[in-house]
Amino acid sequence: MLRRILDTSLQFRVLVLAVAAVVTAAGLVFVQRAPVDALPEFGPPRVRVQAEALGLSAAEVEQLITVPLEQDLLNGVPWLDTIRSESVPGRSSIDLVFEPGTDVLHARQMVQEHLTQAHALPAVGTPPVMMQPLSSTSRVMMLGLTAKDLSPIDLSILARWKLKPLLMGIRGVANVSIWGERDRQLQVQIHPDRLRAHGVSLDQVINTTGNALWVSPLTFVEASTPGTGGFIDTATQRFAIQHVLPITTAKGLAAVSVEDTGDRRLRLGQVANVVEDHQPLIGDAVLGDGTGLMMVVDKFPEANTLEVTRKVEAALAALRPGLAGVRIDAGVYRPASFLSAALADLGRAGLLALVLVLVLLGAVTRSWRVAVVGAATTALSLLVAAYLLYLRGTTFNLMVLAGLAVALGLLIDDAVVGVDAVRRRVREAHAAGEAGPVAGTVAAALAEVRRPLLYGTVVALLAPLPALALTGVAGSFVRPLLVSYALAVAASTAVAVTVAPALAVVLLGRERASAPRTGRLDGAVAGIVAAFARRTRWVYATVAVLVLLTGAGAVAQLGRGAPLPSLADPHVLVHWQATPGTSLPETARITGRAIRELRAVPGVAAVGAHVGRAVMSDAAVGVASGEVWVRLAD
Repeated sequence: MLRRILDTSLQFRVLVLAVAAVVTAAGLVFVQRAPVDALPEFGPPRVRVQAEALGLSAAEVEQLITVPLEQDLLNGVPWLDTIRSESVPGRSSIDLVFEPGTDVLHARQMVQEHLTQAHALPAVGTPPVMMQPLSSTSRVMMLGLTAKDLSPIDLSILARWKLKPLLMGIRGVANVSIWGERDRQLQVQIHPDRLRAHGVSLDQVINTTGNALWVSPLTFVEASTPGTGGFIDTATQRFAIQHVLPITTAKGLAAVSVEDTGDRRLRLGQVANVVEDHQPLIGDAVLGDGTGLMMVVDKFPEANTLEVTRKVEAALAALRPGLAGVRIDAGVYRPASFLSAALADLGRAGLLALVLVLVLLGAVTRSWRVAVVGAATTALSLLVAAYLLYLRGTTFNLMVLAGLAVALGLLIDDAVVGVDAVRRRVREAHAAGEAGPVAGTVAAALAEVRRPLLYGTVVALLAPLPALALTGVAGSFVRPLLVSYALAVAASTAVAVTVAPALAVVLLGRERASAPRTGRLDGAVAGIVAAFARRTRWVYATVAVLVLLTGAGAVAQLGRGAPLPSLADPHVLVHWQATPGTSLPETARITGRAIRELRAVPGVAAVGAHVGRAVMSDAAVGVASGEVWVRLAD
């Protein structure tokens, strides 16, 4: 079977080389479009359910929302492994972790079916909703927004109704959270002394304010069940009637008459302060240069970080003419920066490695033809493996590249052994004066060396199989490494029996018979082997020394972490925790002072922070907690 494949490859060598050239071109074009991320998806199948209940304490949220949701509705979801909950003031967050291998879409469907009974919960907050599935490293961008000419409320309206819908429409964006968002509200601020002086109760003020709206969220006022506008028919037309709320300012609301006051005519502005303000904040952004907002962009699992970042920046650039006076700082957290730098470093290192392979093979074999065949087949094997990973929809990350790097040794070995065998056989045939076709000599040489190498390839593929039994985070990291390693080894074998013979006939078939120039090296190696074969103690001593050196290296490596290439990530995350019970203004003040001190540290390029949480964000913390993001200079 092997000899038949070799003969066929040599018979159609021009076609084989043409196909190899096409595959090389396609790989170079399409691999550049592959999704890129720093780490693989290492999180288990997870669904997060959240419910907002602004104004409730953590104990009330736990009693009224979290416990009924967790125990009564979500505890019997199929394939559920563990369920965790967290209650903070104003929010209930429940994480459902499913068994490994569970389809997240099926899990979300089961959770949604159980949430259909959520209407039985006490009406103390918003209905519970499922959060969008997020990547393990979900944050793809953090934007700091400041404006000199806009108030914080106007800036929040701009971010909520202009920027957020635009970013949410980008493919790959799962969620956009806004820290420090201030909703525009018309507020009726009660003063008990003024109510007592005018003989008005709190219920009267609440009913008056609620009924001043066409539609009120208060269930006990008349505006909770508004009527329809209806229509008016004429002889030839039907006109629809639409109610337009006339109250749009604090002055208009202050002029509304208080209900149930008899003959007296009192207005809301007489018994309370009617102002335009924002809601009590549950979190805030601390940018160090005034009040602003922090927009956090999260991505879906397997989304391309570089592509999502480019589309977000393009959308903001298209909207910039309408954002006069608004400053958008995209440098607080931008992982695409160090990913691009890492890819550029990888490209330079790959080019340098290819040059070194050419130089090394040429120096050892004293033949540029052997160097070209060995380097070309090695590079083609890597490119084919990368192209197959792209066709599988694989996201290229640190572990995928590590698998290709681990396989590189076998790829070079395949190339060098095969080319060397062909070169020797061709020279022997020329020296013996054999006039047969070169293709037959090449096929015989490769068939002789490929049979034992096939067994070695099988061993190399079977050796790491036990690592597939790893589960959890370790399994998530090892699996892409093994897949890329196996594809690279398989691609190397395919290239070795198809492209390598064709290329060897084209280049090595023209070499003239000459004495091997590596005779001195071969003689030195043979002498060393013979010396070790006569003295068994030397063998044991050498093995003992190698084992000791390997153990010492492993012990030294333990203190530095895993022997993996490190990413040039310039971001440092500081989890910020104030004393429990600290107010939001005090936490923001302390964090702002820390930011100013951090900016004075040499080497720090940018600092931003957010404290508390945002509506529909992935953070379930109180106002005494926060995160400080530090970006270091290049």
